[in-house]
Amino acid sequence: MKIKAQYAMILNLDKCIGCHTCSIPCKNVWTNRKGAEYMWFNNVECKPGIGYPKKWENQQVHKGGWQLKGNNLALKAGGRVHKGLNIFHNPDLPTIDEYYEPWSYDYEKLTSSPRRRHQPSIRPKSLLTGENIQLRWGPNWEDDLAGASETSPGDVNFRDLDHAIYLQFQKVFMFYLPRLCEHCLNPACVASCPSGALYKRDEDGIVLVDQERCRGWRYCVSGCPYKKVYFNWKTGRAEKCIFCYPRIESGQTTLCAHSCVGRIRYVGVVLYDADRIAETAATAVEQKIYRAHLDLLLDPHDSEIQKAAATDGIAANVMDAAVRSPIFKLAKAWQLALPLHPEYRTLPMVWYVPPLSPINVFEHAQNASDEIDRLRIPIKYLANLLSAGDQEPVRLALKRLMAIRQFMRAVRVDQKHDDQVLRRVDLSPETAQEIYQLLALARYEDRFVLPTRGSGTEDVYTMQGCCGFSDTD
Repeated sequence: MKIKAQYAMILNLDKCIGCHTCSIPCKNVWTNRKGAEYMWFNNVECKPGIGYPKKWENQQVHKGGWQLKGNNLALKAGGRVHKGLNIFHNPDLPTIDEYYEPWSYDYEKLTSSPRRRHQPSIRPKSLLTGENIQLRWGPNWEDDLAGASETSPGDVNFRDLDHAIYLQFQKVFMFYLPRLCEHCLNPACVASCPSGALYKRDEDGIVLVDQERCRGWRYCVSGCPYKKVYFNWKTGRAEKCIFCYPRIESGQTTLCAHSCVGRIRYVGVVLYDADRIAETAATAVEQKIYRAHLDLLLDPHDSEIQKAAATDGIAANVMDAAVRSPIFKLAKAWQLALPLHPEYRTLPMVWYVPPLSPINVFEHAQNASDEIDRLRIPIKYLANLLSAGDQEPVRLALKRLMAIRQFMRAVRVDQKHDDQVLRRVDLSPETAQEIYQLLALARYEDRFVLPTRGSGTEDVYTMQGCCGFSDTD
């Protein structure tokens, strides 16, 4: 067993309001230069929909991630020989139209326009060619189900579902899906790069691009199944989310998490067994990858794990952060958070708490025995998105979320402790209170538990000049 530390993030989709406040600071800080106009390291998509870039989830088209060939794990887009033979032509690469052609406006035409009878107008101009263009797509083109009747039939998460039924007015559903680089334990982008420019940092698991080694082959772009590696058309180099590592190293959280209005994000450290990555990623049955991934995460409260981690060089402040981390609790201890498309076999480390939704009153009475099956968002859809089609992990997470709502409502409104509703989902009242505290009332320091690289005495508040936060926030 080889124990390593991984920085990870969990997003509570039940609380995301689709405001895109997470995307704006990321855009302003990390992709505010020429050649990066179309890049969104963090974007918020609306589901159902095909996302940004178009149909990024359809690996039959883009061939991202890994697949099993016999008992061996192989890149879906092919290995070194295939890449060597096609190094000047990558057929699996998304085109700029699948992202969107970046544009701007000649605002001077408005300010310098002479007096006229009608208000002057301007047309969008491509930042690539300088020519007038028609706007046909963007990073949040499908926001609030815009055009869902046309694009959503291409959503692969409708697999084994009749999308026509769920796009009808009385049946339609919607939720937001914020996305960023998954900083996977088994990253396909790193394995796809012929130049060895992409690498996973040993100390924290953050996946980065060495700009000096990058030669712009763009196999990392097509190899990433989440399409979170981008090509800078001006510099000819690959760029991607860096998990705000300059902030992380000083004990501060990422910009997207720091700015989140709904407080849906949790950032922390988890421990995992690096020796079992290949075995876990090569799990034969796709629906069992999530369980195997869960087994890969180690309990930081276990004294034996703590001793082994110290032997493997895990620092005391990192171990302390792992013990207090919300990631292990939400992902493994309570099993409320699930990975995005585990069937890609990259072992992603940005996980999601599935969204609850209203009870569908249009269901027939005989289907009302289990309220989970009457939720407006189909369980099968969420399972295709978060657990490779296995509905049981999604059911468990949603049942526990619903049970905690019922329990806390009884406590707050009726002043009653209905422990029976918790026992049905294997939760104790103490655990339910802890989950409620973390998901609903958690303070800044509870949601973001990160070690620092310095002496360990730095305080995130003093480093930021408080920024409006207090010890009681």
